[in-house]
Amino acid sequence: MILVTGATGLVGSHLVLHLLQNKQSVSAIYRSNHSIQKTKSVFALYGQEALFERINWIEADINDVPALEFAFRNVDYVYHCAAHISFDPADEETLRKVNIEGTANVVNFCLQYGIKKLCYVSSIAALGDLKEGELTITEETEWNPEKSHSDYAISKYGAEMEIWRGQQEGLEVVIVNPGVILGPLFWQSGSGEIFTRVYHGLLFYTKGTTGFTTVDDVVKIMIKLMESDIHGERFIIANQNISFEAMLKGIAKALKVKPPFIHAKPWMTNIAWRFDGLLSLFGKRRMLSRAMAKSLHNTEQFSSERVGFALHPTFENLDNYIQKIAGYYLKK
Repeated sequence: MILVTGATGLVGSHLVLHLLQNKQSVSAIYRSNHSIQKTKSVFALYGQEALFERINWIEADINDVPALEFAFRNVDYVYHCAAHISFDPADEETLRKVNIEGTANVVNFCLQYGIKKLCYVSSIAALGDLKEGELTITEETEWNPEKSHSDYAISKYGAEMEIWRGQQEGLEVVIVNPGVILGPLFWQSGSGEIFTRVYHGLLFYTKGTTGFTTVDDVVKIMIKLMESDIHGERFIIANQNISFEAMLKGIAKALKVKPPFIHAKPWMTNIAWRFDGLLSLFGKRRMLSRAMAKSLHNTEQFSSERVGFALHPTFENLDNYIQKIAGYYLKK
């Protein structure tokens, strides 16, 4: 039996679908009946409603120890996809509670129940910091605690420390560090929110770059890693390093809307995050933090050479994938 945490999110829902298509038995954690509908919509999108009925749903929370312990019974392998994603400084406590403490709970039960292997979905945000003269971030790039990091990045880095603790105590583990994950249906969060904003007339773009990937590539690589003899390693998954300008304009073209046309320079985003912080004092949800504003201008490159050497994956063409996701969005 395979256990998937975060099965109602973008990665988790697609992972469960792929596992069931591979004829695996899957238990999936959920927190509310409403969240299950998200996963059901993913299965419906691909015409796999019958497979959805094969999921063994378990109501639990990674911070609810008694309920979580029940989920681990009769499980051999665990994919830990559950996480809280936020770049609002006000969510620091929640980020640490869910991403670090929740991961510690998962690791502890993996050890207690003799789980054969654990795969953890981290992020490129948890990778290290480039030194002067360096251009490309790899799995070996060292984290510099003296540098500024978002609360989200710190929480994912802390979660990875819990995973490595599990390894030191005898648990076989692998970590994946995906770039920005493109995928359908989750239009109010993550990359899905980018499609929504562009469709409704996003005005600004920056010239920073980051790594992008697809949800299908992420889950296929996760499954291959779990089925292999590989353990004790982390793997960056970034199909391509693309500028935010190119990505936003590519999405606008696919959606057949006007692309962003105002170049937001660093001084402009510096003003924007301060103004956004001011508005948050009056109850507005924070959309731009200082760390996020800075990241929009970074020109870091992320290397997927390690996963390439290990698994020789065939990455999806991002231009074609954006067209496909835009098609799903327009049909909604």
